[in-house]
Amino acid sequence: MRQYDRVTDRAAASVPALADPAAIRAHYGIDGLDEAELPATPVELFALWFTQALAAAGEGVLHEPNAMIVSTVDPEGRPSSRTVLLKGYDERGFVFFTNYESRKARELAANPNIALLFPWHPMARQVIVTGTAERVAREETVAYFRTRPHGSQLGAWASAQSSVIATRDELDRAYEDLAARYPEGEQVPAPAHWGGFRVEPRSVEFWQGRANRLHDRLRYERSGPDAASAAAPGWTVERLSP
Repeated sequence: MRQYDRVTDRAAASVPALADPAAIRAHYGIDGLDEAELPATPVELFALWFTQALAAAGEGVLHEPNAMIVSTVDPEGRPSSRTVLLKGYDERGFVFFTNYESRKARELAANPNIALLFPWHPMARQVIVTGTAERVAREETVAYFRTRPHGSQLGAWASAQSSVIATRDELDRAYEDLAARYPEGEQVPAPAHWGGFRVEPRSVEFWQGRANRLHDRLRYERSGPDAASAAAPGWTVERLSP
């Protein structure tokens, strides 16, 4: 019996025969969000929440606090989503890195509108960012690439992300060839087809679970005549009904 079969057999044995998603209940008892206590900009509140998410991860409560769901749309308006790791944030926006020939990058080239979702379920929190994405400067990509583990650097070359391949062996062979060419300790050049995107937010929603499904949803929106500009935007806050 394959290891996968053994794992799935054990999992199946632990699931009720008539498992019903509608019967699953989670009860939230965390304090809510108060507009009077909000900072002036969403990045300040995100920084606070992210620090708390890191602390939860350190306690084993939350896995990969920088994991976010990235949603894009193709030219026909069909959406697609995937999990990507956040690699930086500041007042300019949220940064992630990817293959520029991947599906998400091709869709962003045609339509820069994007949504990010941070699903911090163990903390009964979500952060939802909507905005537009643009490529970061090449020097920023190269600087980040140098910080990646050697194996991850090789992986960026080995994988033609989102393309169809015949077998896993094809990918493994490509990696092994690169490992022979660039052994551990030797500098791997940053691929020209790989780099970062910065998501400039138009809105940032902070969702805090509360009892009886009366959740708090507070959304920062860019405001003022320069709302569509990156030049020192102002922010307004509005409360959404759960």
